[in-house]
Amino acid sequence: MKERGRWSKLTLAGALLAEFLLPSPAAIGARWRDGLSLDLKPTQYGVVGFMQWGNGLTPVPKSADLFAAMAAQDLYTPDLFRIDGVVGTAVGVGPDGAPVVLVYTARPGILGLPMMLDGTPVRTEVTGEFWALGDRPRTKETDSPVDRKSRFPRPVPIGVSGGQPDVTAGTIGARVSDGERTFALSNNHVFANRNDAKTGDDILQPGRVDGGTDPANSIGTLYKFERLRFCRLLSCPNNRVDAAIALTDSDNLGTSTPADGYGEPRTKPTTATLGQAVQKYGRTTGLTRGLVSGLNATINVNYNTGTARFIDQILITDGRFSQGGDSGSLVVTQSSGQDDRRPVGLLFAGSNTHTIANPIDLVLDLFSVEIDGG
Repeated sequence: MKERGRWSKLTLAGALLAEFLLPSPAAIGARWRDGLSLDLKPTQYGVVGFMQWGNGLTPVPKSADLFAAMAAQDLYTPDLFRIDGVVGTAVGVGPDGAPVVLVYTARPGILGLPMMLDGTPVRTEVTGEFWALGDRPRTKETDSPVDRKSRFPRPVPIGVSGGQPDVTAGTIGARVSDGERTFALSNNHVFANRNDAKTGDDILQPGRVDGGTDPANSIGTLYKFERLRFCRLLSCPNNRVDAAIALTDSDNLGTSTPADGYGEPRTKPTTATLGQAVQKYGRTTGLTRGLVSGLNATINVNYNTGTARFIDQILITDGRFSQGGDSGSLVVTQSSGQDDRRPVGLLFAGSNTHTIANPIDLVLDLFSVEIDGG
């Protein structure tokens, strides 16, 4: 861990929300300079304000406390990743409602982990390794009258099997639009084969492992994707999204899940909050529900071609929320009225205990699109 320096007060530039006791800039180095605002992205995580309870009845800390925990997490995450067996960090809530820094480990018994970081408690969670959920298919599926792996009449629903011809199968997450054109939304590793696909490649429904053939089962063509940047030797560049869109039309793709799903997502997204109740509909496990348990997550995610580090991610529990083949599913709120079915994230990876989602605003902004919904 870093050598602790003298203590000084640092006011968040421009935010005027609170003052935190933090190590001086001299002790930390170039990361904190006079007049530099902390990049805590408050609107991305919905932590501004003083809501004390999430809609999943989980206590939510005040924004000032959460910002302080995020600052500590961001500062020490590089050091934590140097400890063998650490696979990620995030900010969560302890049993008393106070913020904690979450440290995710591949196995029990990891030595050298701190108990506190700058006054914020550390909680270790054994998650196992995280994998992109199109790269490690699992066979267990939920009982449902709908076969999400089958070929659906066109226009196909969202939340069912699909993918590029060289990919086993993932999930078609949503229909999106830029105001002129219509697209299908999913992950890079579902629609773009981990950077190996070419613009114009067919996107199949169902995916290849579920019997889809090219070009007979095409519903569109790959239009754009964000390249994945993999770790090389001692360097791990940061990723924020695993996302791709395919050009399609309303004759080939609808806007709702099958009848056993949540239906049609809202057009207007919302930001993730700790304790938020969410749901998704995906190719393998269908309709599942969970709670947002971690924000601002930095996670090492395994792909068949290597490991990629993701920052600014959303963590969802429990482990039944997703399995292999659910990659690309749209994560939406589980609430009431206009707050129900609002897009929160794009599911792309997980472990036996947690699911990871890209914040949906990052994805939509990247492609300059919005959800086609109600």
